This record gives sequence, C-alpha cells and structure tokens, in this order.
Amino acid sequence: MQGPVSLTARQLSFLENLFPGDALLTTPEETLIFATDASRRRGRADAVARPETADQVKELFAFASAEKIPLTIRSRATNVAGCCVPDRGGVVVATSRLDTILEISEADSLAVCQPGVVTGDLQAAVAARRLFYPPDAASAAFSSIGGNAATNAGGLRAVKYGVTRNYVLGFSCVLPDGSHIVTGARTHKNAAGLDLTSLLVGSEGTLAFFTEIILKLLPLPEATASLLVCFDSLDTAIKAAYAVLGRGLLPAAMEIMAEEVLAALAAVAPAPWSGAPKAALLLQFDGLKATAAAEAAAAQQAIEPFRPASILAALTPADEDKLWAPRRLVNQASFALGPDKISDDVTLPRGKVAEAMARFRRIASDLHLRVLLFGHLGDGNIHVNYMFDAADPAQAANAALARDATLAATLELSGSITGEHGVGLAKVFWLEKQYGRREIELMRALKRCFDPAGILNPGKGY
Repeated sequence: MQGPVSLTARQLSFLENLFPGDALLTTPEETLIFATDASRRRGRADAVARPETADQVKELFAFASAEKIPLTIRSRATNVAGCCVPDRGGVVVATSRLDTILEISEADSLAVCQPGVVTGDLQAAVAARRLFYPPDAASAAFSSIGGNAATNAGGLRAVKYGVTRNYVLGFSCVLPDGSHIVTGARTHKNAAGLDLTSLLVGSEGTLAFFTEIILKLLPLPEATASLLVCFDSLDTAIKAAYAVLGRGLLPAAMEIMAEEVLAALAAVAPAPWSGAPKAALLLQFDGLKATAAAEAAAAQQAIEPFRPASILAALTPADEDKLWAPRRLVNQASFALGPDKISDDVTLPRGKVAEAMARFRRIASDLHLRVLLFGHLGDGNIHVNYMFDAADPAQAANAALARDATLAATLELSGSITGEHGVGLAKVFWLEKQYGRREIELMRALKRCFDPAGILNPGKGY
C-alpha cells in the first residue's frame, strides 16, 4: 500500500454505524491530536474509532481489510519514534475505552487486562494484593499496557527484571483480516509450538490488535533501598557502577545521569546533591527489608574506592522518593535547554558505554548542539537527547545529522538502534543498517503472513 488513503462516504457510513456517538471522530478538530504522538511527527487521521468491545474490532478489521483502509493502533501516544502516527491516513484505532483489568489471580500469579489499562494503575492494583508487575517505563504513570507490549517497553528495573516481553504470557488478538487468535497460555512456562507471543511483543502495532493481555506477576518485594552517588567524572561513575555488579550485586535499577542532565535538573527544581557534579548514579535494591539495606551498604563499600563526591542513602519510601524525583523530571527539565529535541534510546554492550557516551558528546560539540545523556546503565540502554530549536533551519539540520551520527556510532560499537522506544517512522532506514537484507526479508514475510493486505500500521518498522 502506497500513499495516503482518504475515506469514501460509504466507508464513513459503515464506521458511523459500527461506532455510534462519540465512539467515532471524523472532524479535523477532533482527529488532529490523534495524528501525532510524543515524537512530534504528524500524519493524518481520516477518522478515529474508539472500540469498546472485541467484536467491534473484529468487524472493523474485516471491513478495512476488504476495503484496503489503513489502520493505525494508538494507545496513550507516549512513543517518541512515531510508532502510532498515521502515516498514510485511514482510521486510527484508539484503545482508550478498552481499559479494564479483567482479572488478578494470586493463585496463578498473573493478571489479565485490556490494552488501554494504564501501566501504573495495574502496578498499584496488583501491589494491593502483594503482587508485583516489574516493567517500569518512565512513562508508567500514563502509558498503557498495550503500548508497552507493542514496543517491548523496558524501564528502570530492566537490569534485574527484564522488559515487557519477559512478562507477557499470552494474547487474545484480532488479526488484520478480522480473525481472532489466542497465543501463549496462563502458565509461566510454555514450550508448545512457535512462540507467537514473543513475536507479537515489540511488533509496534504492525501484526495484530491486542484485545486481552495475560501478564506474569511476581511476589511484591518487602522493601527497597536506594543510593544516589555523585562523581567528578562520568568515566569514574561508570567504573563504579560496574564494580557494584562485579561485587555480585544485582540492583533492581541502575541509572546514570551525565553533568548536562544534572545541571538541567538543578535549574528547574531543588536538587538533593550539592555543587555541580559531573555524573550521578542512582541505584535501588529490593527484597526483604534487611536484605535490601545490606545490599545497598555493600554497594556503597564497592563504590567508595572510586572516591565519590557524595553518597546519599535512603531506606524509607519517602526518602527514596526524594532521591528518585530528579530522574523522573529529566524529560520536563530537558526543555529548559531548547524547545525541541531528538530523542534516541540506543543500547550498547556494557563495555562500550563509556566510549559511546564520549562519542555522543563529540557529535554534539561538532554540530554546536547540547546533548543530554542518561539512562539505564545496568543494561547499556542510554538515552541521547539532542536539544535544538526547530525554527532555526541550521539547528534542525544539525540535529538530524547528530541522530544519524549517533546511530552510526552505535552500530559501529556493536549496539542496537533502539532498546525500548521501537523503530516506528524515526528509524526505518536504520533498521536496514542494523540487520542484513535476508533478515529484513524474513521480517517482511512475517508481516505478509499476518497482514497480506498491508493495512495495519503501514510504513513502520520493516
């Protein structure tokens, strides 16, 4: 399918009958916001459907397949790679009204929910039953389970607990032709057949619409303990972090923030650190109360030989919130340095992180841009934000050059162009740089198996 598609009067009439009242939006004023996401890219939505049942989804998809109408699935639109931008017009299918937690089972240690459930709401609901859903994207307070599954979201706790794929046990799905499939099982182990569940996680809305998602839960840790450690150099901070791992400790979270990030944060809110450190590590340990505190103390001992500028420890939720509050403000604080940004989430082998961050700084310097470097150091997932003013053509051009240079450097260092944001529209070209022709051909063949009409989120990924 090539080029934008507009809806006919007959097609609109079908949609109005299927989605009565405000379940269907068609005016430009109503559909405008649904044509973009956090990437600030913009497409065109000819209509927005807000299904409330799986049967509506089935009927819509069968009709769209027959009519060759593009469909773009949209959850909370927190994605920064353009994954849910309707690049070719057609219908945006919003998950906002499929937002029910259908089941929480203590006996089976699982939850079943619809795709529009906010991740933080699910985490709170299972925590009330002493259960734990670990994936903890920075947007957990407003992103959705469906969107997290579509992009295989990671987050702060990925170093210890893994990413969304590690917790999806199965799906109930509608395929682009309107047919229905069920993948996986309610069991925590399942070796029957090909793993369609893992294939669908991270597929960025190109293969199926998730109507129900079965999620594995863990026991809720009794307690957590955190450290905020500041250093006089970024390299030293990275070495100290790896010394913690070398001690045999596995933090629940291990975050790094470079000096530019710390300065931006200090400019918008009171900082828990003093002075102007060059880097900061944030570590969190969890488990039994005594164990979490002991691991934090052992981590401090491992760090002390690296002569940190300061160490702040927190053993209570209130004190921990004070240490972690700056990390949650990075996105907001970044705009103190410029009205626009290009945001990448590259992943490096651990041993290449320091070299990569130094290269990203040189790229920014050469192109006269400001760069913010931070992210999930424990699994090598570094966020690279180039700040610029899109109204200045020279800055906009340099920002685009910086992204290309960043992704090129990442691949030279045996990294990946994305750790958790996905490919979307932003990195389609670079996917073909990371993988070979045969690998891309296999991805496209799988796409054709699921979506022979090519209607579902066309133009994305592969």
